[in-house]
Amino acid sequence: MTAEALISEADFKLSMRHLAGAVSVITVGDGQHRTGFTATSVSSLSAELPSVIVSVNRASSSWPALQHYGCFCVNVLAADQQQVAQSFAGLDGRKGAERYGDAGWYRLKTGAAALENALTVLDCKLETAFHYHSHAILVGHICAIEIRQGIGPLLYWRGGYHELPADVDRRNLAKALGQ
Repeated sequence: MTAEALISEADFKLSMRHLAGAVSVITVGDGQHRTGFTATSVSSLSAELPSVIVSVNRASSSWPALQHYGCFCVNVLAADQQQVAQSFAGLDGRKGAERYGDAGWYRLKTGAAALENALTVLDCKLETAFHYHSHAILVGHICAIEIRQGIGPLLYWRGGYHELPADVDRRNLAKALGQ
């Protein structure tokens, strides 16, 4: 029996629920062709050539838009933006451009939608995308950055959203996460 056969999809998903992550909304497209998705699969790639990696399911409505437009915006959500995360995760039934309705948006260099009052915004040109089974790993060259001070991030952990106050220190981390 191979190692691949020993790990079930359910066990893998359960394991990944223990990986706390910042919640981001990835936006792409223009006008009525706007779409986007909620992601915790965002990571820095390089500081020399500022870049990030993002994973996207190739069956999602965002994948064709990413290929067509060649740019996207990583909007790292602040603690007070859980409703935006839920909308872009499709939890309220909205799709495509409808997901943009409850928040303010503006544009930076690439033209992708940047979320007003996000914790940080990374405006990216799509450099390349690697296909791996059901997903694509996007490499985005960062063209513009905006940063909001004085508020903590929105986190996703164990299947739920959590807020981390901006002023938390290591001693009070468990308390801040409600443990």
